[in-house]
Amino acid sequence: MTTTLADFPITAKWPARHPERLQLYSLPTPNGVKVSILLEELGLPYEAHKVSFETNDQLSAEFVSLNPNNKIPAIIDPDGPGGKPLALFESGAILWYLAEKTGRFLPTDPAARYHALQWVMFQMGGVGPMFGQLGFFHKFAGKDYEDKRPRDRYVAESRRLLGVLNKHLAGQPWMLGDDYSIADIAVFPWVRNLIGFYGAGELVGFDEFAQVQRVLDAFVQRPAVQRGLQVPG
Repeated sequence: MTTTLADFPITAKWPARHPERLQLYSLPTPNGVKVSILLEELGLPYEAHKVSFETNDQLSAEFVSLNPNNKIPAIIDPDGPGGKPLALFESGAILWYLAEKTGRFLPTDPAARYHALQWVMFQMGGVGPMFGQLGFFHKFAGKDYEDKRPRDRYVAESRRLLGVLNKHLAGQPWMLGDDYSIADIAVFPWVRNLIGFYGAGELVGFDEFAQVQRVLDAFVQRPAVQRGLQVPG
């Protein structure tokens, strides 16, 4: 049974310099920065460890011992429920945990909390996978396929999802209305990546989605977002 940070095998590969702090194992990808952005917004002490895909760190026995799905991000909170260490993977679950732990960036009203959950799940089940597939077929190996039907399928679905977001954001500053929340932190790193790193803005006609652009601009101007986007350096 894991009772201290040292009991986790991952700490043999990534030793904790500050074992009293939350340990983040990540990369500055859209899923990775969700967690670092929230940690920066919360001001929680944490220690970031880079999981390098170039050296297949994510496939190492130490990392898989923490996340059997071998994906970033993952965390260990040495001060989890009941004061015991808690290991978590899946960025959406980590966002929800940290928001509940601190009582911030998540509504207190029960109905509003479920609305927050639905938009986090909308990102996890739709925005992330579809934008990611479009990025593969547009920027990476998929661009060499003569058959453009796979790419066009993901273009169409990404446009549809942007349309859902655009309609939802009309007349309100953030995903849940007036209050910035983990729903925004889940969605907008992926929107930023779609038009930035993937270079697919023109392909999806991003100029047509003015409400999404407006909220993305507000999101990236937040100091904590700017810091979180660089973690781990």
